[in-house]
Amino acid sequence: MLKGIPPIISPDLMYTLMNMGHGDDIVLADGNFPADSHAQRIIRLDGHAVPEILEAILPFFPLDTFVDQPAGLMNPVEDQAAEPPIWKSYRELIHRHDTRSPELEKIERFEFYERARRAYAIVATSETALYANLILKKGVVVE
Repeated sequence: MLKGIPPIISPDLMYTLMNMGHGDDIVLADGNFPADSHAQRIIRLDGHAVPEILEAILPFFPLDTFVDQPAGLMNPVEDQAAEPPIWKSYRELIHRHDTRSPELEKIERFEFYERARRAYAIVATSETALYANLILKKGVVVE
């Protein structure tokens, strides 16, 4: 055990976050995402939702400042569909931890799958919200 580390951050997740470099992507995948078949590295956080994982890692995980959109979402297949409600939670959490308040990139479904295959790791969750998949690009620590 360590002090100050949220218990939701498993040893495998902490190890992965520490080993990622600038520009590497990590996917926080909902329960419907084909994580096992797309992952180079998979971290299982079954029983947890994406917003609580996002909230736990953002204090430790710098978002890339060299890109305009360091966070991306899987866009609904139907272009006219309403924005998934969970996106508001993501936006609020990211803006709380990133003073630039970056816009979240909307990524077409199959492009999202391709980017997930190239990602450093995928975190498989039990998130039940639809279109709750999120890609984060790691930045540099400047303290």
